[in-house]
Amino acid sequence: MMEKAAPLRLNGRIWIELDSGRLLGPGRVELLERIKASGSIRQAALQMEMSYKQAWDLVNDMNDRFDTPVVISHRGGKGGGSAVVTEKGLKAIEQYHILDASFKRFLEENHKNIDL
Repeated sequence: MMEKAAPLRLNGRIWIELDSGRLLGPGRVELLERIKASGSIRQAALQMEMSYKQAWDLVNDMNDRFDTPVVISHRGGKGGGSAVVTEKGLKAIEQYHILDASFKRFLEENHKNIDL
């Protein structure tokens, strides 16, 4: 006799994509938010436990594929560099959170409909 299975639930994450691949998702949004808070790509990378190169590659990819940059950086000198999330970047963060909240509501509202 089989044991009754645990209830099924829906799960997932949302990404915003172009034909060329993912443009914005949870990790990239977190990176933008941490750059905004710290003013530094290096600090954001450290906080996320990712390499500085990986963070730079993600920022460059987003800057190249959005119609205007989402982060503007200034090279370091004696006091170090800085980075600013642009209005476009702030709008991307906001729009992503709106879509993600809607997606989470969808998952919550529809998990009851699974009858397998």
